[in-house]
Amino acid sequence: MNKKMLNSKLLSLMLAGASLPLGALAQGLTVSGHVQDTTGESVAYATVTVPGSKTMTLTDANGNFKLNVKPGATLRVTYIGYKTATVKADGTVVITLEDNSMLNEAVVIGYGTAKKNDLTGSVTAIKPDDKNHGLQTSAQDMIQGKVAGVNVVSSSGAPGGAATIRIRGGSSLNAKNDPLIVIDGLALDNDGLEGSPNALTLVNPNDIESFTVLKDASATAIYGSRASNGVIIITTKKGRKNTRPHVSYNGNVSVSTNTKYLDVLNAQEFIDLVRRRTGLTDDAAWQASEYYNSLGYWNAAGEHLFADTDWQKEIYRTAVSTDHNITLSGGIKNMPYRVSFGYTNQKGTLKTSDYSRYTGSFNLSPTFLHDHLSVNLNGKFMYSRSSYANTDAIAQALSMDPTKPIYDDRAEAKEYGGFWQWPATADFGDSEWTHTSNSQAIGNPVATLLQQENIGKSRSLQGNLELDYKVHGFEDLRLHVNGGMEVAHGHSDKTCLPTDYGHLYYGSKGWNEADKYNLSLNMYAQYAKNFTEAHHFDAMLGYEWQHFHRESDFSYPVYYPSTHLTHPGELTNPNYFAEKNSLFKTEYYLVSFFGRFNYSLLNRYLITFTLRDDGSSRFSKDQRWGLFPAAAFAWKVKEENFLKDVKAVTDLKLRLGWGVTGQQEHGYGDYVYMPNYSQNVAGAFYPIVGDGTTYRPEAYNKDLTWEKTTTYNVGLDLGFWNNRVIANLDWYYRKTTNLLNTGFVAVGSNFSSSVLSNIGSLHNTGVEAMLTVRPVQTRDWGWEVSYNIGWNKNEIDELVASQGPDYYIPNAYCSGGKATADNMIKAWKAGEAASAFYVYQQVYDENGQPRFGEFVDRNADGVIDYKDRYFYKKSDPDVTHGS
Repeated sequence: MNKKMLNSKLLSLMLAGASLPLGALAQGLTVSGHVQDTTGESVAYATVTVPGSKTMTLTDANGNFKLNVKPGATLRVTYIGYKTATVKADGTVVITLEDNSMLNEAVVIGYGTAKKNDLTGSVTAIKPDDKNHGLQTSAQDMIQGKVAGVNVVSSSGAPGGAATIRIRGGSSLNAKNDPLIVIDGLALDNDGLEGSPNALTLVNPNDIESFTVLKDASATAIYGSRASNGVIIITTKKGRKNTRPHVSYNGNVSVSTNTKYLDVLNAQEFIDLVRRRTGLTDDAAWQASEYYNSLGYWNAAGEHLFADTDWQKEIYRTAVSTDHNITLSGGIKNMPYRVSFGYTNQKGTLKTSDYSRYTGSFNLSPTFLHDHLSVNLNGKFMYSRSSYANTDAIAQALSMDPTKPIYDDRAEAKEYGGFWQWPATADFGDSEWTHTSNSQAIGNPVATLLQQENIGKSRSLQGNLELDYKVHGFEDLRLHVNGGMEVAHGHSDKTCLPTDYGHLYYGSKGWNEADKYNLSLNMYAQYAKNFTEAHHFDAMLGYEWQHFHRESDFSYPVYYPSTHLTHPGELTNPNYFAEKNSLFKTEYYLVSFFGRFNYSLLNRYLITFTLRDDGSSRFSKDQRWGLFPAAAFAWKVKEENFLKDVKAVTDLKLRLGWGVTGQQEHGYGDYVYMPNYSQNVAGAFYPIVGDGTTYRPEAYNKDLTWEKTTTYNVGLDLGFWNNRVIANLDWYYRKTTNLLNTGFVAVGSNFSSSVLSNIGSLHNTGVEAMLTVRPVQTRDWGWEVSYNIGWNKNEIDELVASQGPDYYIPNAYCSGGKATADNMIKAWKAGEAASAFYVYQQVYDENGQPRFGEFVDRNADGVIDYKDRYFYKKSDPDVTHGS
């Protein structure tokens, strides 16, 4: 080897050796960083990771961190309540996290979404959490007490039962006051079915992603018709792109029991009361009296015994309920998917009351054409079975003699299925059994529950397909189409045994069923453009078509023996009378054109204008169309220079809104505006032509038109200390005119003395406040406390212009009584609340105790009758609150 070659090799080795530390050094890079929020406050204990590796660290108490990474690596920073930030690794980095939980969050509104900080109307968005909240069978359970001004009250307390939902009080008298429910873009008709009285049981609470409650007219007017009572938008969960299949299970077991009962007399107290009332102080005289013999019971051996039955505890039970949900979700490239199955079994504390439900849902949300075309396909199925308890047992349990037993071992008691019941004449052991029930006596409440069966079954299918296309080369323009349908069937069977106290010797077995479908199609074009940093423009134009169809039928045969001495034994006895109506069908259509215009100046002055033109087939062609405009203005005061740098204030926004919404859900059928004929009741025959059936004309009003509600709203949104404290305050005034109301007409001018008309007006005034505080918010856990309160005053302004100041209309009567002037419990009158009670004035003694059956003769005519009634209190609350 020559010297030149040797020197060359030595040089190569030296260079290679020198390059080793340089290469090793190139494998590692130390990054120093600081994490802060948009106000400049340090974010402590944020998580800093390198995607695709196990490298991670946490920021310290001052928001600082150091991390060794490869050159060119990417850092991902996450922290609860903030958007995830991604930055390229460098020597020194400052990372700013944007708040994701409130102001920048996307909120679903009518036909689209918007940032919460850009909303101009009164809108509340909530997301259900995964905390242990007990059994939730319906969507209404998830918003109960969570939104100011929204009152959710269970209609019956029955398992799976419906609830009355009121947003800012009721805006109508005869028309419906229910809010519009929209699930994944499909507006429901809110009407339940046999076996499923609650329309919201269609969607499994476990599948719900978010709720949006639209309260003022500037927010709801985009829906125009049926939006006078607010709108609740429900969005269901979806899968995520590029995620592995994930299977999850969610279940719970809950126990329900009655913690309190009404205080009633036990057996000895009841015996003592009866004896005091009779005045029989001598024991022999008392025991020989008919009063003593009417107490207690005789057994098969002829013994006179006394029971001590707590009837309330006999009809109630401890109920154990379960809920199970399984979900499969994930995403194959651009094909996110989610499939879920659920089973709910809810038992009521009242014996024989049960509810079970099976649900299934799927969602596919792929994107195509480089994310220009988004597809969202939803499908939901529900099957439910309800066992309805006879609630008459509740009142019976409060009144039934506690000295009586539940069961009777005498042979005569077979007439009552072995239960103790009052016969038509007093049975003191020797009296002749009359084989009939006593219509004036209280029935055995346990028998009332066990001798009647009312089973309802329903099934429903809902689905919709959404297509959203960002036009190629003109991406600021979006074209959106949403087609959906809901199909449902309900059937109930009710059986009353012949031994049932209320149906003795008769019994009954019958059924009800109903079918409905709802078809919907809406499409709109939306153009959004930032012309400069100071000007943002967003315009939308759309069309919607809806068709609602419903049909129903029923059959109730009544069974009875051939003579009053022969018991039929079974329900299959051929002697019966069956009443069955012809199949009833009805339908109506809604056609709408709508538009919305949003303009933002300097990201601090926001203007929204909406307009919707609705046509309803429930009105004549001359009155069919209703125009519903709305406008709103919002001022982001926080963005002004004098407040922008105040770190303690995160948000300060003033909102002003005005709008008009409509109502056509009057509940009197779909053809009130046109002449109709109905078949006369049984017995009204004219046997000359055919089967002799006659028809009669129904009252109608061709001038019937939309009920309209005008709303004014002033709102203030506040946020402090990076939204650790959030407050919302709203004041509103709602005026409803052209009330869909029943008015009396001149004799001979129509086919009835009263007809549905546009008569009268009412208004609601209210204040709402919500407060949310986050005392603790760290990487691992957070603590949030919220409270809301709402005050509402409702008052009728006008009923019938031609009537005097004392005019009123009865609208509710005592349960079980006839609809007479003396039996009314509520009434409408100008100057009073729509839910005001119309009652007698109670007389009290010198100790302040009410005197039973004594009332004030308010008109001093010497007679206590309906003319002495007056308006006192109301059923709707003045204040609602929740947390």
